[in-house]
Amino acid sequence: MKRISRLVVGLAVLGLLSACGPSAAEQGGESDELVFAAIPSEESASLQQDFQPVLDLLAKETGKKITFQKATDYAAIIEGQRAGKIDIAKYGPFSYVLAKKQGVPANAVAGQVEAKGEQPGYRSYAITRPGSGITSLAGFRGKKVCFVDPTSTSGYLYPKAGLLQTGINPDTDVQPVFAGGHDASAIAVAKGDCDAGFAYDSMVDRQLVEKGQLQPGQLTTVWKSVVIPGDPVAISDDLDPAVKEKITAALRDKANSDYLRANGFCTGECKIGDVDGYGFAPVDDAFYNGIREVCDVTKDKQCQ
Repeated sequence: MKRISRLVVGLAVLGLLSACGPSAAEQGGESDELVFAAIPSEESASLQQDFQPVLDLLAKETGKKITFQKATDYAAIIEGQRAGKIDIAKYGPFSYVLAKKQGVPANAVAGQVEAKGEQPGYRSYAITRPGSGITSLAGFRGKKVCFVDPTSTSGYLYPKAGLLQTGINPDTDVQPVFAGGHDASAIAVAKGDCDAGFAYDSMVDRQLVEKGQLQPGQLTTVWKSVVIPGDPVAISDDLDPAVKEKITAALRDKANSDYLRANGFCTGECKIGDVDGYGFAPVDDAFYNGIREVCDVTKDKQCQ
């Protein structure tokens, strides 16, 4: 099964790489095309549409065609950017740290924010159903627990740290289930497929309720993590410095609902990304040192 799993991931990566074609990084910055890649935080058929105003902004600022790639998982983005097939990538915080640890030549320049004036950050929630009898992480012992993905920051790494600090081994003291998405994890708990689980804050508080997939009060939050650095956008180091500067400035100063709406890139609420957020704010690589510290605490094999 491990061999099959590695083969499937390998094929997914190869599929993404072949679909991307030659990138600017691969051609020494001479290409008229830049590749922007992301994965959805939930089941999404409209991920490109969610980012389209930002893609259009980057096209105008750089004078280049921006090709969007929806990846199947963060492993595909890491390998794609390592191979020079992806120029701009939206990572999860943990997957960005993994990419840097594995030598991917890219650096974070902007982090996703949900509201104007916020710092890029969010929390992991531990959730269960009202009346389950679970009132804290200690109650997860012996239960069927939904995580998101082994490389998910708020759906696995921070929950693992929280469980370990409570004296619960997430590998042996619970029955772990990897749901594949934050929405899938929360819905599985609501349906009773898992006794408890984890998902990021706004998925539980707002997104699934607004979409009618959860009813208010259908889930109870029994634990909240410390603030996790927000999802970064990382630019390939191999791009032409002038192009990198234009992308960085655009993401930090203009990739937000106010600017995009005022300049005709979108209308109405103009929510950006699949978290329906405000846009992006400046970050750098050091902003993600908190993730590295959690890796030191958990000693998780994924961190290696």
